[in-house]
Amino acid sequence: MSDRERNQKDQGIDKIIDRMMKAWGLEGKMKEMDIINAWPEMMGKGIANRTEKIYIRNKVLHIKLNSSVMRDELHYGRSVIIQRVNEFAGSEVVNDIWFE
Repeated sequence: MSDRERNQKDQGIDKIIDRMMKAWGLEGKMKEMDIINAWPEMMGKGIANRTEKIYIRNKVLHIKLNSSVMRDELHYGRSVIIQRVNEFAGSEVVNDIWFE
């Protein structure tokens, strides 16, 4: 099997998996998981170390922090966080943030 044939088969499999994810409604959940896993990369180690819990439900990013000072500072930068998260995802996955 040549490299060209292998690349064509791989692209076909990728397309099939993408269609299955869309059909089963899992595409959005995968993006949410990617965002949660990339939280330290997007926000930095300082914020990631103070984040106790993070999840997305109904386009709302829920964040529980162990620092009230950090929570207050992030509250003021909500729009920047929403923009950064959505840029990372490539679509609007989050439209609000709740701090716990």
